[in-house]
Amino acid sequence: MRIAVTGGSGKLGRNVVRRLVDDGHHVTTLDQTGDRRPGFTRVDLRDYGQVVDVILGLDDRHEGFDAIVHLAAIPAPGLAPDAATFENNMQATYNVFQAARRAGIKRIVYASSETVLGLPFDADPPYLPVDEEYPARPESTYSLVKHLEEQMAIQLTRWDPELSITGLRFSNVMDPEDYEEFPSFDADARLRKWNLWGYIDGRDGAQAVARALAHGKPGFEAFIVANEDTVMSRSSSELAAEVFPDVKVVKDLGEHETLLSIDKAKRLLGYAPEHSWRNYHSLRLTPTED
Repeated sequence: MRIAVTGGSGKLGRNVVRRLVDDGHHVTTLDQTGDRRPGFTRVDLRDYGQVVDVILGLDDRHEGFDAIVHLAAIPAPGLAPDAATFENNMQATYNVFQAARRAGIKRIVYASSETVLGLPFDADPPYLPVDEEYPARPESTYSLVKHLEEQMAIQLTRWDPELSITGLRFSNVMDPEDYEEFPSFDADARLRKWNLWGYIDGRDGAQAVARALAHGKPGFEAFIVANEDTVMSRSSSELAAEVFPDVKVVKDLGEHETLLSIDKAKRLLGYAPEHSWRNYHSLRLTPTED
């Protein structure tokens, strides 16, 4: 497919672009930052004119797209004033969705967020592991935008029954070099309770994007995307009992099983994480032969 990736220069975006190119797709990165390599176009996504123009076609670069992967955003709460976060992220997503509709593109995959689940869980989650079945609980302006984006996607797919929009509720994105810090988390169970000790390896996040593009059924679906394990060496059941003693655990947990349920993504998308920080540290600790 011919795929536009907004935010392709970011932490997750770099992994997504690499995966889609390796899969044989023709990929164009639309971003405000990046180098002048082939396939990169500088676009201010807050400007609808620029967005619709570049999605419809660009000189000798491309003549339109088959699908859009929208990752560009201020990526977390607190990085900008709340009003700036709302204005930037909401406007950019509306512009991308609307321009895609005007261009006749029927397949959109975009970055929603684990934050809609109730992060930082100062109020207990309704049960563990959390999943996509309970109503959103945004606790920040950033999360509120992510919730509103999902609501917008629901209505746009209602307007156009052929349109497919998939919201991937990504956990905290990690690259292999980030795993150096993970063993230090064990000292305090509350240090990472804010997202239930979850993470997503950027390469597995890219896999989820690829699978969502291939799935592409009409309508809107949201999926939690995390790795199969937690960032902790301690067992998941022990963590839940210590930090959330009053919350019902609705299934028997594996030793380090994620408390951000990925069962839906596994079932409907065929998502299967391939990377873990535990493997990274195992390789680091394995003696090498002279």
